[in-house]
Amino acid sequence: MSTAAVLRSRYPRAYTSATRWASAPGRFVDRVGDVAWFTVTAVGQIPHALRYYRRATLRLIAEIGMGTGAMAVIGGTIAIVGFVTLSGGSLIAIQGYASLGNIGVEAFTGFVAALVNVRVVAPLVSGHALAATVGAGATAELGAMRIAEEIDALEVMGIKSISYLVSTRILAGMVVIIPLYAMALLLSFLAAQLTTTVFYGQSTGTYDHYFRTFLRPDDVFWSFVVAIIIAVFVMINHCYFGYNASGGPVGVGEAVGISMRASLVAVATVVLLASLALYGTNPNFNLTV
Repeated sequence: MSTAAVLRSRYPRAYTSATRWASAPGRFVDRVGDVAWFTVTAVGQIPHALRYYRRATLRLIAEIGMGTGAMAVIGGTIAIVGFVTLSGGSLIAIQGYASLGNIGVEAFTGFVAALVNVRVVAPLVSGHALAATVGAGATAELGAMRIAEEIDALEVMGIKSISYLVSTRILAGMVVIIPLYAMALLLSFLAAQLTTTVFYGQSTGTYDHYFRTFLRPDDVFWSFVVAIIIAVFVMINHCYFGYNASGGPVGVGEAVGISMRASLVAVATVVLLASLALYGTNPNFNLTV
């Protein structure tokens, strides 16, 4: 009898745990390769989806923007992102006014709203809202199709399942995020201004002066670029876990939870890396203006 067999028979729990930890690096590398292959395939089949599945793409754009069923009653993703960014903009004004007031420069609240909203808060909040609504729904939908063998049926009928189910969703996310993020930025600006001028009583002229002075068009442009990248990451992540779900309804629920955790980390990582790349060496603002 081998040493491994003896250890397995005498210490089954310790042996199982040690085997699991020893194989963790191999499983990680295998998962990374699987995700990379899925990403390359989904992105590479976007031209195929544009050519053959235009109607499905348009349907997904409408579903992502306005929602279906009960989601359509409250306005879908648009309403959810709007309410979340309103809260984020208000929080910036509250924290910024209180913190700046401690050193007697609360007039710079407009500067904080223009800088922090565009560079960090709006992309982060919009990405999380997109993952919680559209992303989780995509994981659940594709997971249900997988366990019901509908994806296998598409392949049998000669339909490229990744192009039809994943590439179309990536396209829809990239299209919808542009007006969605524009609305999110406007609402975050509005929330910060109303909180500062109405609730804290700061002069509208003072707030507008510093807000307009430090709101840079190139910051807004790069903010949109970051939002589009986040949308692509979110859609690929959630579609991957939904497409590869297994284990019945319980497995679909687990896939939704895992994909949400991965999206929360991915969104924060993208915003962090983008901020370091764009403003890490040069913050691009001058308080002496």
